[in-house]
Amino acid sequence: MANKSYTKEFLKGLWEENPILRMLLGLCPTLAVTNSAINGFSMGLAVIFTLVMSSTIISLARNIIPKEVRIPTFIIVIATFVTITDKTLAAYFPEISKALGPFVPLIVVNCIILGRQEAFASKNPVGRSIIDALGMSIGFTIILTILGSIRELLGVGTIFAVRIMPESYEPWMVMVLQPGAFLTLGLMIGLSNWINARRAK
Repeated sequence: MANKSYTKEFLKGLWEENPILRMLLGLCPTLAVTNSAINGFSMGLAVIFTLVMSSTIISLARNIIPKEVRIPTFIIVIATFVTITDKTLAAYFPEISKALGPFVPLIVVNCIILGRQEAFASKNPVGRSIIDALGMSIGFTIILTILGSIRELLGVGTIFAVRIMPESYEPWMVMVLQPGAFLTLGLMIGLSNWINARRAK
């Protein structure tokens, strides 16, 4: 029964409560960094690390954090892991760090990260908090990677810098610009709503 509960806790972030498609959270990095598959995937990995680690710490300390200072405490914990992520990317993956720009440090105020601490990690044991964090962050990463792949494919003709379209393909430059992000994300949200409506019937 516990395993089934953990499975449900994990899977909710992949679809039913997907941060982007269902709750429309974290849209700033979603729209800003998904001009390529590798950028979307890298941002997703940064969010996975930050969310899982901060949820673990906050869940472990949930009974000793005073309610009056819980939000500042959450932000300090999150900022610690964001700094680790940012410095690691800058040291070992400078090109990706440069491409993601200020959006890695801004994970500190990402409503997905802070929201999961307030709504879940601060109220549940560490096991459930880790599973919740994994589900939410992996769901976020999947959508960022798909969005980045679509935009890169149509805008450049590649996915993860691997040529997919023939050399004769005329790139849709708009897809790697901001309008392409809005258009692609809107279509993905519309498709997910249509799928959910069909399932409900």
